[in-house]
Amino acid sequence: MRGYSDNKDDHLTRLRRIEGQVRGLQRMIDEDDYCIDVLTQIASVTKALQKVGLGLLDEHVRHCVMEAAASGRDTGDEKVQEAVEAVARLLRS
Repeated sequence: MRGYSDNKDDHLTRLRRIEGQVRGLQRMIDEDDYCIDVLTQIASVTKALQKVGLGLLDEHVRHCVMEAAASGRDTGDEKVQEAVEAVARLLRS
C-alpha cells in the first residue's frame, strides 16, 4: 500500500482539474489570448502541481519513511535519502 492510497481519489480529482487547466492553456494559445492572461494561467497550473507534489511528499514521509525507519536504520536511511532527493527535484522545478 502506498502512502497516498488513502487520498488517492483527492489526488486524482486535483490532477483532472489541472488537466482541464492545461487544456484551457492550449485553447488560450490557439485563440491568441493576451500573453499576461496565459502567463497567469501557467502560474496557476504550476502552483496546483506543486500542491499535489507537496501533498504526496507529506504522505510519503508520514507513511513510507516512518514505516521504513521503524523496520531498521539502513532501510530508514534509504527512504530519508529518497525523500531528500524528491524535495530537491521539487525545488528545482
